[in-house]
Amino acid sequence: MVTAQQVSTYVVLEERLGYRFRNATMCETALTHKSWLNESPNQGREDNERLEFLGDAVLALVVSDLLMKQFPRHPEGELSKVRAAMVNEAGLASVADALALGQWIFLGRGEEQAGGRGKRSILSNALEALVGAVYLDGGFEAAYGAAERLFQPLVADAHAAAGRDFKSRLQELSQARLQMAPTYTVVSQQGPDHDKTFEVAIFLGSQEFGRAQGKSKKEAQQAAAAQALAALDGHAEASE
Repeated sequence: MVTAQQVSTYVVLEERLGYRFRNATMCETALTHKSWLNESPNQGREDNERLEFLGDAVLALVVSDLLMKQFPRHPEGELSKVRAAMVNEAGLASVADALALGQWIFLGRGEEQAGGRGKRSILSNALEALVGAVYLDGGFEAAYGAAERLFQPLVADAHAAAGRDFKSRLQELSQARLQMAPTYTVVSQQGPDHDKTFEVAIFLGSQEFGRAQGKSKKEAQQAAAAQALAALDGHAEASE
């Protein structure tokens, strides 16, 4: 159960969130799991499920806008995949963990004993409810600011991952342009087992499109795929 001392430290949560609630009960509602009300009825408070519903919609809009700005040339399908990965249960729970949100959630004794403060479902729902509470308490601009503060690191990671995942991009491009999939061949490996260097060549059909080294096969494959992407772009420009 949440102690009086924990309740008094909402200011710490608000600082991490980047928003100070005008109505503290709104924050409490966002943090109230239904198991707490089941064991503590007649408290004049509702659980956070309605706020969770609202926060889900607010987050979908804010994250979509952030991704549109971060990836101005990405098609809708790719943006949808990135957004889904960010606002799914695992993504939301990771943001909640960064906030240390679990310590503020009102849980029933049974849920507490079952490890509820670490459950991804409870954490993700509470985070959505918290965003919904900010929206009701301060409006969309406040909710946007809070959500941007919370999710910008994930957006930045998604941008970096998109740049690094050359293999997936090459797979899609080679299928679309050449109707064939790339194949990767380990050409050589050098060094002791604890410090190997791999050289990988990449082929489209019988033609080699790239060759690179890395400290792991995956690293070498990614580097070779980056070369192949550049080579494919060169072929496309030459044929125009």
